[in-house]
Order: sequence, then C-alpha cells, then structure tokens
Amino acid sequence: MRALSNADFLSLWEQGHRLHSLDRGVLAVRALLPEASEESVADWTLGRRNEALAELHEGYFGPAIEGWTECERCGEKLEFTVDCRRLVERQGGKGAERVEVSGRRFRLPTSRDLARVAGESSADEAAVRLATMCCVSESSDGAEWSREELEELGEKMSKADPLAEILLSFECPVCGATRQQVLDLPAFLWAEFESFAKRMLEEIHILAHAYGWRESEILALSDKRRAAYVQMVRG
Repeated sequence: MRALSNADFLSLWEQGHRLHSLDRGVLAVRALLPEASEESVADWTLGRRNEALAELHEGYFGPAIEGWTECERCGEKLEFTVDCRRLVERQGGKGAERVEVSGRRFRLPTSRDLARVAGESSADEAAVRLATMCCVSESSDGAEWSREELEELGEKMSKADPLAEILLSFECPVCGATRQQVLDLPAFLWAEFESFAKRMLEEIHILAHAYGWRESEILALSDKRRAAYVQMVRG
C-alpha cells in the first residue's frame, strides 16, 4: 500500500470534492494502490473495495471508526464504534465466487453496478435491475424476479461477499426503539479526508500569513514541526 504525503491527501481531496460517494471510494483505493487502474477498481466486488477502504482508514486514521446517528423515534443521539480490523477479518479474502438462485448464476455486485442503479426511483426497481445486470446465465434475457428470489439472492450474495453491506444495529437507551443502518464506508472515509484537508489548509493559511512561506514549504515540514509552529503563532 502506497504511503500518502500531506500534499497527496490534499490533491486527493481536491480531485474527489465534487464526485459521487461511489466514485470517491474508487478514487481513494486507486490512490493507495496505484497499480490498480480506475477501471479495475470499479469492477471489484463491494466487499473487496470496502476491505481496502477499511485498511486505508486503519493505516491513516486508526482502527476505530467512530460516529453517531439519531433515534428515529425520539431523536436521541446514538454513538457507535466499528473496528476496521474486525471488518477486514470478516471479509477474509472472500468475494470471488458466484451464487446460484432458481438455476440461474450471478456474479457479485460492483461499484459500477451500484452507479448504474443509483438513479432508480425505488429500492425494488433497483434490486430487479441489479439482479438482471449480475445474472450471467444465458437464459436471463427477459427474466422476471419474484420477491422470494430477490430475497434469496440478497442473502446468498451477503454470505459470499460479507463486507459488501455493513449493517449497524442500534437500540435507543431512552425509548427502547431498535433500528439498523448501513455504514456507507466510502462516504464516512471521505468525511475523514475532508476534516483532515480543512485542518491542513487552515494550518497552511496560518503559517503562510505569519511567515510568508509557500504552501509547498509548509507541506514539506514534518507534522510535529508544523504543529509546533502553528502553536507558537496562536500564542
């Protein structure tokens, strides 16, 4: 995995600033694995992509993913912590096999597939289109899908690619309501990138204003030395 400098992080953030979350996930993996082309990463299974993003988070922001959501019933703040190491263990190198439902074979979904169904008006229509795109059987043309078949397909795909969807379970300590929520790993990781980039830009602004240094000179400083200068300027 490639080591990113502070300048690399800022460049990555700038490139992905206006991209969709799916494209940001692909961009982040490519930045860490320069040998992987944009095309190949877009065709990775979702679990393999999320495994790479979890490793990226652990390497640069630590193993703990921390966040919060709100109880849908009473609005209570519900905090969560996810261990990136557990996510990588959960995937366990899976994601290369195919699954079979009702005599038809399916490959596992990719980021490219999700991008193609993102504009569907309902979850049911998206599920049908996704099943159609992932079906590799010759007899799939014009196939119809029952709800039972789609549910079975979803269950088998989840087992074959366990990190494709990261579900978090919550129980509100105030009202007792329970819920599940999907952890959007590309979006969450990008929020970390954005926070880091804005903090870095603020430090560049402070030191450039105080000392007249160029951005490249400030980024060339070690994190410890740059933080020491910022602390002195702030008094």
